[in-house]
Amino acid sequence: MTQQKPTWRELIDRDRPFVLPGAYDALSARLIERAGFEGFVIGGFPLVGARYGLPDIGIVGLGEMAAGMRDILNAVDLPVLIDGDHGYGDVKNVVHTIRTYEAMGAAAIFIEDQVSPKRCGHTAGKDVIATGDMVEKIRAAAAARDNEDFFLMARTDARAIHGLDDALRRCERYIDAGADGIFVEAPQSVAELEQIAKAFDVPQMCNMLIGGRTPILSNRELHDMGFRMIVHGTTLIKRVARALEQTLADLRADSLDCEADNFMPLDSFMKTVGVEDWRRLEDRFGGT
Repeated sequence: MTQQKPTWRELIDRDRPFVLPGAYDALSARLIERAGFEGFVIGGFPLVGARYGLPDIGIVGLGEMAAGMRDILNAVDLPVLIDGDHGYGDVKNVVHTIRTYEAMGAAAIFIEDQVSPKRCGHTAGKDVIATGDMVEKIRAAAAARDNEDFFLMARTDARAIHGLDDALRRCERYIDAGADGIFVEAPQSVAELEQIAKAFDVPQMCNMLIGGRTPILSNRELHDMGFRMIVHGTTLIKRVARALEQTLADLRADSLDCEADNFMPLDSFMKTVGVEDWRRLEDRFGGT
């Protein structure tokens, strides 16, 4: 009998840091699962960059995003937090977004209050919609769920545009509208992180973006501060991109260090992509 997955609420209620690495494709998701993490996030920034070679500036719509999300969700059994961007339109688009990802098996989602076309939360040029318009989106998203265990978070990007006080006031409205959790994007100091963590009774998420506007703290520090979800949404894709860049430069210069320790062994790679499961299937039913 298949063991039932814990709900998102059960995961965030455990007395330890709930760390969510960011997957950008099925292979990275499998590696996250193999490393022993309890869940992960699929963000727009890494998915759009890896799958389409595009920046996260609102070029890719729900259909293209959902195709990438589906491939990743199908590769693993872990609970997943989905980046729902701004819902890709008005309230009817938000409802369609919620229904799409809930049907695909996601455990949680966040919707942001950015103006379309959106931007990466730590870059310049973004703006936010009116608070009332976002309240309508959250109300529609909450009502669109078939299962109340599908965890709905509201993200605000208002800190960079209107200041922290406005961001916190927005969050209060979003909670009243039906958000289960809150994500204040891009706080700019440890003091701001501490203020945010203490501001609400609902679970909160913190995003650690290396090279971004938010100070980088340890998972334990953030958990002790009060954040229930600690996201490293772009850490893997940026590390991998740097490794690819360096390896390609070494290949071009004919200076590649081919020591085995620098590469994943073939048998380990094959295990990661599930070759043993397919071999068992061949043994059971016959194959070439």
